[in-house]
Amino acid sequence: MISSLFGLGFGYFCGSIPFGLLLTRFAGTEDIRTIGSKNIGATNVLRTGRKDLAAATLLLDALKGAVAVWIAMRWGDAPAMLAGFGAFLGHCYPVWLKFQGGKGVATWFGVLLAFSPWIFLAAGAIWLAMALLKRYSSLSSLTSSAAIALFEVGSGFVTGRWSMGILVIVAMTALLWFKHRPNIERLLAGTEGKIGQKG
Repeated sequence: MISSLFGLGFGYFCGSIPFGLLLTRFAGTEDIRTIGSKNIGATNVLRTGRKDLAAATLLLDALKGAVAVWIAMRWGDAPAMLAGFGAFLGHCYPVWLKFQGGKGVATWFGVLLAFSPWIFLAAGAIWLAMALLKRYSSLSSLTSSAAIALFEVGSGFVTGRWSMGILVIVAMTALLWFKHRPNIERLLAGTEGKIGQKG
């Protein structure tokens, strides 16, 4: 129990590092919390016109999820799974920014990579296919996360084994959708910004 709670806390600390905000601030760009979706993730960093900063944010936000899991694996499976959820939670609700964080997509991918490279690749393929088809980052993220969660739940029913990993993936997906509520509303209204679009 103690190691699991430590894993959750350690993951939260890793995930709460706001790389998008830190990178853009050091680069002297406009405050990303005042433009676009106003969140600290890579998609909004891209709206500053700095593709290099967006790529760095994407990589670091993913790595903080993966690294949290990889390190916590030393303490056992349960701490590692909870570290993944903690990292995702920390990105979405960082204490340093009064719990106003990003939407967790890159960190979600990082956690998936640490859990299973094959699931990570499947999620990435779904995201990329939808992005190429519709050019909406939010729609790609929603589609990919839902597909992976449904696959995990389906595998649980088929095998009869409900691991903590499945529960964590489902919980992350539910929170990811919750954080995307404004995007869903804009998608339905036809006003959602497309990938690479400024403002």
